[in-house]
Amino acid sequence: MAWVFRNWKWALTVLALLLVSGTIVYAYHVSVEIAAKERRYVAAWVEAEKTILSSADTASLNLASRIATENNDIPIIETDANGNPTGNFLNWEPDQSLDLKQALNKALMDFKAHHPQPIRLDLPGNKGQYLLYYYGPSPLLQEVKWYPLVQLLIVLLFLGVAFESVRLASSNAQNKLWASMAKETAHQLGTPVSSLSGWLEILKEKNNPDPLYHEMAKDIEKLQLVTDRFGKIGSIPRPEWHNPVGLVQAAVDYMNQRSSHQVEISLTHTLPQDFLVMLMPTLFQWVLENLIKNALDAMEGKGLIQVQLEKDEAYFRLSVEDNGKGIPKSERKKIFTAGFTSKQRGWGIGLTLSQRIIEVYHGGKLLLDWSEPEKGTRFLVLLPLAKTTHPNA
Repeated sequence: MAWVFRNWKWALTVLALLLVSGTIVYAYHVSVEIAAKERRYVAAWVEAEKTILSSADTASLNLASRIATENNDIPIIETDANGNPTGNFLNWEPDQSLDLKQALNKALMDFKAHHPQPIRLDLPGNKGQYLLYYYGPSPLLQEVKWYPLVQLLIVLLFLGVAFESVRLASSNAQNKLWASMAKETAHQLGTPVSSLSGWLEILKEKNNPDPLYHEMAKDIEKLQLVTDRFGKIGSIPRPEWHNPVGLVQAAVDYMNQRSSHQVEISLTHTLPQDFLVMLMPTLFQWVLENLIKNALDAMEGKGLIQVQLEKDEAYFRLSVEDNGKGIPKSERKKIFTAGFTSKQRGWGIGLTLSQRIIEVYHGGKLLLDWSEPEKGTRFLVLLPLAKTTHPNA
């Protein structure tokens, strides 16, 4: 039972397959039974026709006539001993696009495919002469044969709705969890950051503050920014028009000052000076810094990180490329999954949160654009221009 709850998708799929398989087997059994009954009905009809042709007994004629007229759904075509249609048929509508002979021959081939053995009627008074009666499936038999397919479509629709409902419920629960964690983190950070700001003000009151004062101020300001970022996850912050070059340059400068001197982080762009996009600055910079930090980890203290800004007809594009160790092919589909990390330390939520920020709050995409072992990795952020470009840009 525990396995069923842990693997509910597989359990539901197996149940659906069993249901469809059972339906197919039962429908086949029913169709065989109906086909056997229809052959008996046709045989009885042929025998009734023979009675009508040969009998003079009124009671027999009445019974035969009743049997002959009761068949109103099984299509029948009469042929001579050589299998050529005589032109007599019952419960069958000819194809109006063909002449009668062609339509009969075409229908006859179809009937033979369903029931290759016809019912024989020996003509009374004509020794050795006989007629053959071929018959096709009744509407009921055709419906029974279609039933498994209809059942399969219903089951597939049910599975689709069930999977999507569970996925949405899981996604909503996960979103609430992320929001709760982020807000709690912001709350926990708030008190010590405020305290550090107070101590920094005390240092500032000295006539000759420590030379490291300004760097400490920058780091505390950064902590306040991180706190603000966590606080905005789960809420609905309003985007604003910003020049992305200034925001990206500030993040690159900050990361350059706090990374190894053997690592170079460069920024290039082809954007006009008045280019603006609709951004949430603190969250957007968080994504960029997270991508740069991942690049720094991949290079192990030495290398080049290239940040590039550009635009095409559809998107504003930000790429972060490093020449580090790359991402193994086996891990590329997992990197945006919460909890997955290739580092010895870490929660594995950086890229997951970054993707959420770009997709949910900016309406864009965060993609792994390229990666090759021992050569490097490139991540790409795409923001649709139709949603983010300032009308005056």
